[in-house]
Amino acid sequence: MKQILPLVPLLFCVSALCHQSRADEVKSVQVRVHRWLEVTQLAGTVTYQAPQQSSEPARKGMRLQSVGDTLRTGNGSSAVLQVDTDIGTVNISANTTVRVQQLQLMPDGGRVTRLQVTGGQARFRVRRFNHPGSSLEIETPAGSSAVRGTEFGVSVHPDGKTGIATREGRILVEAQNQSLLVEAGQEVLLIPGLPPPGEPKPLTPLPQFNLRLLSALDDQTVRIVAQVDPLNLVKIAGLPQILTHDGQIDVIVPLPPDRRIQVIAIAPIGLQQVYELAVP
Repeated sequence: MKQILPLVPLLFCVSALCHQSRADEVKSVQVRVHRWLEVTQLAGTVTYQAPQQSSEPARKGMRLQSVGDTLRTGNGSSAVLQVDTDIGTVNISANTTVRVQQLQLMPDGGRVTRLQVTGGQARFRVRRFNHPGSSLEIETPAGSSAVRGTEFGVSVHPDGKTGIATREGRILVEAQNQSLLVEAGQEVLLIPGLPPPGEPKPLTPLPQFNLRLLSALDDQTVRIVAQVDPLNLVKIAGLPQILTHDGQIDVIVPLPPDRRIQVIAIAPIGLQQVYELAVP
């Protein structure tokens, strides 16, 4: 949807019912098996990179099956991964990096899949597991998660802040030895070095970009001041922006010849809003 506007680490546990402790996981003897995540959909520029190898264009049907295998999406690109056990999918938005951290079968028969999202936005749809020892775990620069059956989205900001929004199921967020339950229809922002907020807030799936100031400083630069939901990712002229903790933006960017600047706001759940700023 386009609108013309005039002129460190944290730990969060995501699950339908997180009952398996980290201590139990550490004590478990891990067994390597042949497992994978398969690329089922591609759009735009998507690359695959194996550990210590050069990147190459990703292809439909390609499998990520080793620790360190990485998938990256470029501007205006996307990809979908299917877990080999068919327990869920990962929808990867533009400018996002997903890396395999673990693909294993535990001694009790549970299957553990651990992925790392280092930046960008990804949406996870995970059905309830039949085996209590199975999990899909997600790591970000702001923490990690253990998923047992839910639909949720993660947005990882350039400075490590992480927005988490739940569509179905429930999420137990843990940070700085404190926890917070995020139910369906709720969202929360995790800030590195801080515990979760006192309570989650209602989900706002459609991101808004509230322009406060749009002013050309000279013939080459323009200042943009705006207010957004701090959970949302924001790109101005294709560049990811760092937001304040309360969602303030105050940046100076190059002024294009046509005096129009594109802004994209992306919610953790994956929905996005496109704006076009017309500089007076």
